[in-house]
Amino acid sequence: MSVPAVLGKANLANIDFHEFDEGTGPSDLRDYLERIERIGELKRITAEVDPIEEMSGIVYLAAREIGAPAFLFERVKGYDTPVLWNMWGSSVNRLATAIGVPTGLSHRELVLAVRRRLGRKIAPVVIDSQKAAVFTNTVTGDDIDVVQRFPVPKHWPLDGGRYVGTCDAVITRDPERGHLNVGTYRMMVHDRNHVTLYMSPGKDARLHMERWWEQGKPCEVIAVWGVDPATFLLSGIALPKTESELDYIGGLKGEAVKLLNGKFTNLQFPAGSEIVMEGVAYPNQLKTEGPFGEFTGYYARPNDPSPLIEIKAIHFRNKPILTAALMADYWPSNDSALQFAVIRAGRVWNDLDKLGVPGIKGVYAHPAAAGGFGMMIVSLEQRYPGHAQQVLALAAQCPGGAYFTKWIVAVDHDIDPTDINEVLWAMATRCNPADGIELLKNTWSTGLDPAQNPPEKRPYGSKALINACMDHKHIKTFSRRSKLRKEMYDRIGSRWAELGFTQEFPNILTFEDKDKL
Repeated sequence: MSVPAVLGKANLANIDFHEFDEGTGPSDLRDYLERIERIGELKRITAEVDPIEEMSGIVYLAAREIGAPAFLFERVKGYDTPVLWNMWGSSVNRLATAIGVPTGLSHRELVLAVRRRLGRKIAPVVIDSQKAAVFTNTVTGDDIDVVQRFPVPKHWPLDGGRYVGTCDAVITRDPERGHLNVGTYRMMVHDRNHVTLYMSPGKDARLHMERWWEQGKPCEVIAVWGVDPATFLLSGIALPKTESELDYIGGLKGEAVKLLNGKFTNLQFPAGSEIVMEGVAYPNQLKTEGPFGEFTGYYARPNDPSPLIEIKAIHFRNKPILTAALMADYWPSNDSALQFAVIRAGRVWNDLDKLGVPGIKGVYAHPAAAGGFGMMIVSLEQRYPGHAQQVLALAAQCPGGAYFTKWIVAVDHDIDPTDINEVLWAMATRCNPADGIELLKNTWSTGLDPAQNPPEKRPYGSKALINACMDHKHIKTFSRRSKLRKEMYDRIGSRWAELGFTQEFPNILTFEDKDKL
């Protein structure tokens, strides 16, 4: 389909998002890199850099600009393996490229496109491994040495070690239902053939491992350390615990995920992977992990005992690419922020649809709020008494939004949830705190939340439900908002360059109703 170079909110009604279903995402990481290089969003860094804090420091500083490129470090001191950081960072275009939809979308439009693709599932297929590039090289036994072979970075000065798993996909199997789970969990290197795996309470891989251990059996684990974009994109969000993310990754990409059988485990993994670890977590074998500078912008709870993974084999392509993601305080530098903002928003919107809630006009998890986890904003057209309060309660506890999210804000349909300035205006002018804020206690949280103390309390949190909608009881007499006429907006837009303005013409959602003039 033909899409303008820049699409704004005013164009949204003219887009047929059904046509987006026709595109397919990149086949693997290398295909993705070729695509983003063609649009000028890949920066190759050829100067030698140190994997200890220097790579991450460069990314933190260089990615503070919204839309900063992906960074491929081609000369890491002591290694011949390049490292990719900031896979999409704050770039809407790269996130769109990762799933095969057109570039040039706004945040709001990208949420709509992602939402459609999250609504479908395509089952994966297992293919013949004879010619699989990832099996070109395999190391086992005494030949395994993670840090000697790969440029595993240390991200922050007080990190407990070097982390090979940040932009990764960890695969486990549910011992009861038998399906595979794909999740993003950090992995700290302990020695040449052991890593620890940090999983928050309630996360799928942790539940799988606990059930395997309850049976007295080891838990097999595969970790993809050079991951394709669609797998990484979807592996970090909450999906139904009874289903496999692989079905949804296929839906997101627009084609079935091609899987390979592991050679040392009974698991499968995406065929387009760059580096793959097969390992085993034996019952109750734990080791100290952390601290680590996490997506909240703080060091996570230090010295947690976490499952110890014994590496049985590592497979990798010729000249493989290691993928890394920086977790940071300032959101453009936080590589998970836009990812979770868009994917979690689409997930919650679909959850609300499945629950039969009408009138939802937009959903967004703001990336500046702890990497897209801290705040969820829902825009709705109020249709009945209690509608906004119902939306708040369901968005707070539906599968897509239950984990961690502290602030759930409902705004009217004339507010763009992706524009934090509009949201703050609505909170300031339409919410009476004494009546508009409710609290939920003892909700699902994370050990990564520094606000909950002492740390032992952190699996449990609380949520604030903020009704920033016009009071439904008085909606017909609520003070009228000052708005432009659509005719005047279009007239000014047609003269924008003539008037001497070089910045992008502002996009707005609502206009004065002709019938009320």
